[in-house]
Amino acid sequence: MTNHLFDTFRARQPEGGRAFIETPDGTVLTYADTERRSAQYADALVAMGLRPGDRVALQVEKSVEAIFAYLGTVRAGGVFLPLNTAYTAPEVEYFLGDARPAVFVCDPAQEAALAPIAAAQGVARLLTLDGAGKGTLSAAADAASATFADVPRGPDDLAALLYTSGTTGRSKGAMLTHDNLASNALALVDTWRFTLDDVLIHALPIFHTHGLFVAINVTLAAGSSMIFLPKFDPELILGLMDRASVLMGVPTFYVRLLKSPNLTPEAAAGMRLFISGSAPLLAETHREWRARTGHAILERYGMTETGMNTSNPYDGERIAGTVGFPLPGVELRVVSPESGEALGAGEIGMIEVKGPNVFKGYWRLPEKTAAEFHDGWFVTGDLGLTVPDGYVQIVGRGKDLVISGGYNVYPKEIEGEIDALPGVIESAVIGIPHPDFGEGVTAVVVARPEATLDEASVIDALEGRLARYKFPKRVIFVDDLPRNTMGKVQKNLLRDQYQGLYGG
Repeated sequence: MTNHLFDTFRARQPEGGRAFIETPDGTVLTYADTERRSAQYADALVAMGLRPGDRVALQVEKSVEAIFAYLGTVRAGGVFLPLNTAYTAPEVEYFLGDARPAVFVCDPAQEAALAPIAAAQGVARLLTLDGAGKGTLSAAADAASATFADVPRGPDDLAALLYTSGTTGRSKGAMLTHDNLASNALALVDTWRFTLDDVLIHALPIFHTHGLFVAINVTLAAGSSMIFLPKFDPELILGLMDRASVLMGVPTFYVRLLKSPNLTPEAAAGMRLFISGSAPLLAETHREWRARTGHAILERYGMTETGMNTSNPYDGERIAGTVGFPLPGVELRVVSPESGEALGAGEIGMIEVKGPNVFKGYWRLPEKTAAEFHDGWFVTGDLGLTVPDGYVQIVGRGKDLVISGGYNVYPKEIEGEIDALPGVIESAVIGIPHPDFGEGVTAVVVARPEATLDEASVIDALEGRLARYKFPKRVIFVDDLPRNTMGKVQKNLLRDQYQGLYGG
C-alpha cells in the first residue's frame, strides 16, 4: 500500500527542477525542493512520536513552510487540521479538546497564551511557526533527514480534519480521506483544464478548503506552479496577471479588484481563467467583470464536507447566478425536504450529493453523521434547483449559516455571546446581502428598557471572545423579534426587512 494522496500528486508532477512556488521576493521553490522539504517535515514529525492517524493541528500565518508541514503530515501518515488564524483562545481550546491532536503548532507570539490550553487538552507537543516560516517546527525539519519512506496510507484513511459550522451545536470536524482529496483534485484539474504551463495566483488563506485543498492540491495534481502571496493585495495581483494564467478567489476579491482603475482588458489579457467560490457571486459582479476584462468568472459550488461538487463549464456559457454542473464522478439530486423524493427541473428542494469527494463523516459524531446521509446521499443543507439545461442554481440554505467574505459564520455562537451581555433580552443573527462580503453578519437585538446599550458597545464586548470575521457589521435594536405560532423566531422575515441595509 502506498501513501495514496501524496503518490497521486507525485505521479503527475514534472521533473524536479520545475517551479512549484514563487514568492513575491523572487524566491523559487521547485518540485524537487518540495519533495525534499516535505520529507524533512515528515521525518521530524515521526521522530516526535507521530503515529498513523494522529492529528497535527496548525494555527499559523500563511507561509510556504506551512504548506510543507501539510504535505509532511500526509507523508507521515498523520491527519492535518488547519485552524483559522482569527480564532480566539477559547475557540482554540474547543478544537484541541475535540480533535485531541498529538501536535499543535501556533504562532510564536501566541505560544505563552496557548501553551496552558494545549497542555490541559492533552497535546503532547506544542511547536511554533511564524509568517516567515521560522519557529521550532521548521527548526526541527531543518535538522531532519531529507529522505523519507512515506508511511503507507490507503484511499479510505484520513488525511485531514476540517471543522465546519452548522446552525445548532458546536463546530463539527469533517473527516476527509486520502481519496476524498485526491479524487476532487483530479476532477478539478480535468474540469478546469489545468496543465504544466499554468501559473496560479494564490492569495487565499490556507486554513480552509478553498485555499488549501482546491488551490494547492489542484496545482500539485497538475504539476503546475503558483505565485504565493501572503494576503490579498489588489494592485499586486493586477501587476502579476501578465505572468500568470489563473486566479482563484472569493467574491470579495473580484469586488475589490473592480474598484481599481488598473483593471482593464489589457491587464487581464494573459489570464485564461478566473474562478470564484466560498460565497455567492452577485450577478452584478459577474456582469461588470465581463464588461471590464472580457472574461466570464467561473463560479463553482462546494463545502467543507465534500470539497467541490459542481462547476460552471470551461467551454460553454458560465451563467451568472448558477454553479454549473456536477463534477466528473459526482452525482447531485434535488429532493423534497419533506418526503425525500427526487424533484424535476425547476423545482426547489434540498441538494444532496454522492461521490468519492464526500467525506467519511463527522469526527466522534456517529449519530450526526447518520442523520446527514439518506440512502448513501449526503444532505448538504442547501436549497436549490436544476434548470432545464442542467445547470444547478443555489437559492438559499435550509439552515441559517451565514457566509461572509468566504468564511462560514455560525449565528448561534454569536447570539450566545450577545445574549450574555447585561441588558440584552435576546438576539437573532442573520446574513444580509452585502456588496463586498456576499453576506454581512447582522445582529438584531432586543434590549431591556433600562439598558444603555448601543451598537458600538455590543461590538466592543465581543472583542477577544470571537474571531473578527464573526463580528456583526451592524447591530439593530428592536422591541421584539418576529415569531411563528410555535414561538420560533422567523429569521426569514428579518432578512426580508433588512435586505437593503448594505445597499444590496
